Amino acid sequence: MSDVLELLRSRLGAAVITDDAALDAARADKSGHRSSGRPVAVVEPTTIEQVQILMRTASETGTPVVPRGAGTGLAGGAIGAPGEIVLAMHRMNRILEISPADELAVVEPGILNGDLNAVLAEQGLWWVPDPASKAISSVGGNIATNAGGILCAKYGVTREAVLGLAVVLADGTLMRTGHRTVKGVTGYDTTALLIGSEGTLGVIVEATLKLRPLPTGEVATIGAYFPDVVSAAAASAAITASGIRPSALELLDALTLRLIDGLLGGSAGYVPLAGRGGAYLLVQTDGSTALDEAERVMSVLADHGADAEITTDPTEGERLLQVRRSAHPAFETAGEVLIEDVSVPRSSLPEMFAAIERISADTGIQIPVIAHAGDGNLHPNLIVPPHLARPDGEIPEVVWDAADRLFHEAMRLGGTLTGEHGVGLLKRRWLADELGESGYELQKRIKAVFDPAGILNPGKLFA
Repeated sequence: MSDVLELLRSRLGAAVITDDAALDAARADKSGHRSSGRPVAVVEPTTIEQVQILMRTASETGTPVVPRGAGTGLAGGAIGAPGEIVLAMHRMNRILEISPADELAVVEPGILNGDLNAVLAEQGLWWVPDPASKAISSVGGNIATNAGGILCAKYGVTREAVLGLAVVLADGTLMRTGHRTVKGVTGYDTTALLIGSEGTLGVIVEATLKLRPLPTGEVATIGAYFPDVVSAAAASAAITASGIRPSALELLDALTLRLIDGLLGGSAGYVPLAGRGGAYLLVQTDGSTALDEAERVMSVLADHGADAEITTDPTEGERLLQVRRSAHPAFETAGEVLIEDVSVPRSSLPEMFAAIERISADTGIQIPVIAHAGDGNLHPNLIVPPHLARPDGEIPEVVWDAADRLFHEAMRLGGTLTGEHGVGLLKRRWLADELGESGYELQKRIKAVFDPAGILNPGKLFA
């Protein structure tokens, strides 16, 4: 490893970081998982050429490289371990071009999602992906995990908002994929393949993004209370089945409501949620037809026995969304949390919620759930019982056993292991269960084509 460090320093100089704080930070992300030890170095490039030099050096020496964005991932997909180099992309954070005429932007991967949209808003434009971490997550990380968020039901996931990429491969080759045009079907869609590949196929160094005009008109926000989460899930499925496409359709169960109340209860003007029902559905409509759609939503909710209220006040609407975004901090007040992420067909939401309640009752593990109900994406959060918490922060196997039941229930219903967080380290043992033997082996062969020596983010995705 000393030889590798010498090479890196001679070729990249001050971009090579080896101080204790940087190495320790690179051992973890927001998943709670932490590697067994420090990586060899953190490299912070500012140019594509520096990324190429790093990958050529890694290829020459057979040294593994872990691409890393802002470190906000929830699957352990960008953490460095002993013997590895962490390639931190946060200093490559420029906006290279904005074209209002073509509704596109060209950016470096380290720019934060929120910072990009603040600049785009000045021109009436918007890059749609809306993860809960948008204020602190990077565009490159969004692309590497095919991130989702609250607005996916209407506006889609990251894959639908990327036109092309520039990627440095394992041997240092720079490859450009995709196009600047609305249409483009030349050859295989390698852009789509790279989106969501979690740094296992190449290092994203530039992205051409598809933009949208900012929505105009009033925004309507609805809060609806239900006696239980299964009836709330049935109402959310009925909303989407009716053809309405809210911009946000979020479902919170009873335990989530109690935990949020515990976190925010002392805030000025906060109105407790838990006292009004056993589940809460937050609906938001936008665009020129927002008010008409909201009235139709209210009709569906009334048919399902909801206690619902509507507001068009922007401040109140944003406050309600912020309450929803407070869910994960609220969970952390209850103890160590395994934040999970499964998706099922929207019509199967009631059955999946019922299954989660059974699993919680059977195992004694508290599982508060929030869901992007508009697209069938659920986040069951498994709270580690205090007496089982481990000093090293690792999740005990009894909690993983409950998660295993969740994953297989989602797959039984025609769903998937992960809707937006990715596989990373934490879910790799279940990947073959979903893909099947032939699908799993094919994906491993694709990995070998892009990275024959296996130096890009080893151990992620595949067990």
